[in-house]
Amino acid sequence: MRILLIEDDALFGSGVKSWLGLKGYSIDWVKNGQLAEQALALQTYRLVLLDLQLPHFSGMDILHKLRARNDNTPTIILTARDNLHDRLAGLDGGADDYLVKPFDLEELGARVRALVRRSNGHASMLIEHKHVTLNPATGKVTQSGNIIDIPPREFAVLQTLMENKGKPVSRYKLETGLYSWDNEIESNAVVVHIHNLRKKLGSGFIQTKRGFGYIVGKT
Repeated sequence: MRILLIEDDALFGSGVKSWLGLKGYSIDWVKNGQLAEQALALQTYRLVLLDLQLPHFSGMDILHKLRARNDNTPTIILTARDNLHDRLAGLDGGADDYLVKPFDLEELGARVRALVRRSNGHASMLIEHKHVTLNPATGKVTQSGNIIDIPPREFAVLQTLMENKGKPVSRYKLETGLYSWDNEIESNAVVVHIHNLRKKLGSGFIQTKRGFGYIVGKT
């Protein structure tokens, strides 16, 4: 899952990026409003983490522009501003959540998962298909109650496919969700991940829709 982090504090931004990276997220990090605008114009993100006090454009400016062009990318404001006026302005201005610094990174992780879950229309934390259950909170996959060893990038591919159950997902979309700017996209990486997942979950669990991509479940 690819996330855009917009944060000018080097120490804080580095900590958030590293922690989310360890949780399997791909993070693009920019440090001012101008670069944020460019990133949002060039790349589709599952989530935006947005500081309010930024060089060039404020976080609220970025948020207003995002919503003005009907871009509904889920957005969490991360800020030191803790007064009621700022919280109301952020939420009424289009943010989906508001988290005051300093905060526990585990809480940030829970809010990210909850927001992504809601944006996908899922009420439950668990994502299930046939006898396979995926838990984004723990990073665990079980099949018929047995834990299946799934490394982070395979987990990310499987999560995307299961979140889009019944809909084909292109190889390009899977690739862009796996790799941030800091990582070079490995040749045939998605093909290798799909092959490994099929070995673990059964050859028919993930199907290939020629010309469209990969799919879990029937259309």
